Amino acid sequence: MKIKYILVILIGVFFSGCVGFSSKGIFGTGVSVAFDPRSVGTQIDDSIMQKSLSARILLKNKNYVLSVKTKVLDGRIFLTGKVNNPEEKLQLTKLAWETDGARSVKNDIKIKEEFNFKRSAKDILITSQLRTAMILNKNIKASNYQIDTYKKKIYIYGIAMTSDEKDLVISEGEEILDVEKVIASIILVEDLRIQKD
Repeated sequence: MKIKYILVILIGVFFSGCVGFSSKGIFGTGVSVAFDPRSVGTQIDDSIMQKSLSARILLKNKNYVLSVKTKVLDGRIFLTGKVNNPEEKLQLTKLAWETDGARSVKNDIKIKEEFNFKRSAKDILITSQLRTAMILNKNIKASNYQIDTYKKKIYIYGIAMTSDEKDLVISEGEEILDVEKVIASIILVEDLRIQKD
């Protein structure tokens, strides 16, 4: 009788271990495939988008294979990794937005360089000033934008509801003291290729 219980427990542990292992390989987070809320069609679309984006990033620069990672979930693109300068980060953001079916892009790519406290503090202050100005401006949907400041240059990524909103976001950035340049990668809603469900 004891042997039966031990055997059942060992089999249960073995099978639960297999599920955890296989799901971790697919998602990298231990999420089981059986519990994936996406439909099979959405999973296939996401896989196609991810392969397409990865191929285009590889064509842009072979070094990105090791330094930049992409993930697509329900048409939402996530970018992580490290690049040498903000211009590369902006180019990768544009590549992601140009992917058919992209619904949003979250760019968490970091810029490689030695840390400079004084400059970093100034950049953080500029970013927070612009973020506050955008939140207070009722004509701007602040949650649609991601802001990075690097060496007093503001990089804005996001989606504008209208061209007036886009212009307003850029002018808010240009009005901040000490800002040298505003570089915007803002796409209008009408230009998005959003998948209809």
